Amino acid sequence: MQIAIDLPNDFITFQSATDIQQEVQSVAVSKQRVTLAKAAELAKINLYDFMTLCKTNNIPIINITRDELLEELAGFNL
Repeated sequence: MQIAIDLPNDFITFQSATDIQQEVQSVAVSKQRVTLAKAAELAKINLYDFMTLCKTNNIPIINITRDELLEELAGFNL
């Protein structure tokens, strides 16, 4: 699916279309609209580069509390 968005010309002057696309997809990840892997695929970059992009933009890629993590780990036979 494609979505058309009207943006002010001065906004586009300072960013490339690729940068804007990656930013929108990063926001989708941060709001948990798509998976991290899907967002990387949409951005046409590999997962690790996408994770680096998220880190650079202070977008958390794991949204889980400490207690939730401990509960998940307790389910594994380690």
